[in-house]
Amino acid sequence: MLARGGGGNEKNDPDGGGCGSRWDGRQTAPVGSFAPNAFGLHDMLGNVWEWVQDCLGFGYAGAPADGSALESGDCSRRVLRGGAWDSPIEQVRAAYRNPAGVRGHGFFSVGFRVVRMP
Repeated sequence: MLARGGGGNEKNDPDGGGCGSRWDGRQTAPVGSFAPNAFGLHDMLGNVWEWVQDCLGFGYAGAPADGSALESGDCSRRVLRGGAWDSPIEQVRAAYRNPAGVRGHGFFSVGFRVVRMP
């Protein structure tokens, strides 16, 4: 997954005009292929959709303020965030919520993040 900004105007593009990588507009890129974001995190936007723990809900009303997962709403469906290499630029942002089914579907542009807790 990529650490892309979302300020661009084309698919798979952090800055507008094409990022010029050999993967640009064709496929996913290897982890760490691009510079980290302002928080030092790699691979947050634009390579594959990130399947997160949040239950599907529209808007942030009632969402936990501590950053924990939203465990109310339609928990038979979860949320995808961050966009993928083939997504329109308006979807390549962490705030964009794409509903996902829990079972029976596999997509080449969806992944998940493994987190290590201290």
